[in-house]
Amino acid sequence: MNKTKKIVLGLGTLALVLGVSGVVANSVYAYKGNPAVQGPNYSVERHTAMEKAFETNDYTAWKSLMQNQGRITQIVNKDNFAKFAEAHKLTEKGDIAGAQKIRRELGLGLNNGSIQNMRNVAGRGINRVNR
Repeated sequence: MNKTKKIVLGLGTLALVLGVSGVVANSVYAYKGNPAVQGPNYSVERHTAMEKAFETNDYTAWKSLMQNQGRITQIVNKDNFAKFAEAHKLTEKGDIAGAQKIRRELGLGLNNGSIQNMRNVAGRGINRVNR
């Protein structure tokens, strides 16, 4: 292999490793339904409005606050919002297992976006480089 190919392959591999590291780090530190962790869009006003939406089962208010951001807005809808609000309330009470059960039922299983999924994506990327 000539020197240029080695450099290009090395830089490509480095870029892949750095990219995967960034994705994994983000998934580790991202808000995952834990009320003790403030998400990237947190503000006192938004938090108060969200809590009110959950307390009153106001899907329209919640949807407006979410601004179609994230996978959750594709799954939670008017028909299942009350169940989602119930999971939120259980989490705040400390019943994490109960909340996780509801989240899985809604299709919001906690493995979505998890480190394991990131490893799977990374593995596919690495296999492409090695071919």
